[in-house]
Amino acid sequence: MNKAEEHIADIYMQYSEVNVARYDDTFLKNTLQKRIEESGCGSVDEYLLLLTRNELESKILVDSLQISYSSFFRNPLTYNILGKLILPGLIDQKINSKNNQIRIWSAACAAGQEAYSIAMLFEELRKCNVNNHCYQIFATDRDENQINMAKKGHYHVSALDNVGLKMVNKWFRRLGEIYTVKTELKKHIEFSVFDLLDTTLSSPPSSIFGGFDIIFCANVLFYYKAPFRKIIMNKMAGAMARGGFLITGETEREILLSNNFREVYPRSAIFCLK
Repeated sequence: MNKAEEHIADIYMQYSEVNVARYDDTFLKNTLQKRIEESGCGSVDEYLLLLTRNELESKILVDSLQISYSSFFRNPLTYNILGKLILPGLIDQKINSKNNQIRIWSAACAAGQEAYSIAMLFEELRKCNVNNHCYQIFATDRDENQINMAKKGHYHVSALDNVGLKMVNKWFRRLGEIYTVKTELKKHIEFSVFDLLDTTLSSPPSSIFGGFDIIFCANVLFYYKAPFRKIIMNKMAGAMARGGFLITGETEREILLSNNFREVYPRSAIFCLK
């Protein structure tokens, strides 16, 4: 870190119990700058003065480090390849094996949009496939508030822009501008709190063991410094079943390509181990 970045880290450490050493310096700097602008302050010094006088602002600053944004079917290319190639192939493999359950881990699932998107894909395939298949989605996030929101499955209409009208009508109940996920879609999803940087656990306790056919860890790695990215990637690799897939965000492709992963389809952000 240079002196300015050390100053920024000191600010976070002063007002938070979070270990900011794990976060990418650019992320910390941009997050702080955003709060400075949104608070109406004209400089770091002015913002520091605000923090000493306003307890609410210090809480907002700390909360800004929570990486919790997600959306339904966030990367259309990834989900198209999943629905048309990856998942049908996995279903065929499982039908011909003794263990016919497909296991998915949605890591850093935020408010649950990713997990529900995956479930909708599976249900569409179930409708089209004469051979029955079963799946289980383990969706985790380190933020208990996000997990509670995910379990409820309440979303504003604006959050459903990427969801087809047929899916919306089939899997959501509407009350004004709020859409709630139907119970039938929730039955294959287990939500729980889990920190990806927990060094004592290799996979969510609710899953009992790893052996995941697909792991989603999208738009998480670029928030962390290289050593912490490595911890997460090693955890993902160890939790994958043989021949399993790891799915990240589009902007994280280069990180995976330089860390013993191979992209299965060009620019898909779908990887397997080399």
